[in-house]
Amino acid sequence: MPENNDLATRPRKVFIFDDNLEILELCTEILEDLGCTVRTSPTTNAVETQLEEYQPDLILMDNWLPDLPGVEATRLIKSNETLRNIPVIYFSANSDIESLARRAGADDYLAKPFDVDHFETMVKKYLSK
Repeated sequence: MPENNDLATRPRKVFIFDDNLEILELCTEILEDLGCTVRTSPTTNAVETQLEEYQPDLILMDNWLPDLPGVEATRLIKSNETLRNIPVIYFSANSDIESLARRAGADDYLAKPFDVDHFETMVKKYLSK
């Protein structure tokens, strides 16, 4: 485990839904540097099953995804008794991201492209709870 892990004594698990491979790779690298374990998916196919199997501490949800758009996927998560308490950070390049995140029921949002320091601060905020 990296020495700079100041989140917790156990690795925190993050699940990222995004169909952009570069974003998945960048976010995974940043999160692993923070001491997190990461699972990614380019699709929201069987989103509830994917999350129930992994039981993440935090979810990053893109807006534009194959199968089920981010708003609908986040609504499914937030209406699921087992998953509803997992924080969801909605992240997208959409200019109306704040409104989309609110409609989806996400806990927070992050506009793309994002500042790495801001990304890390937001992630730490939700993983330290």
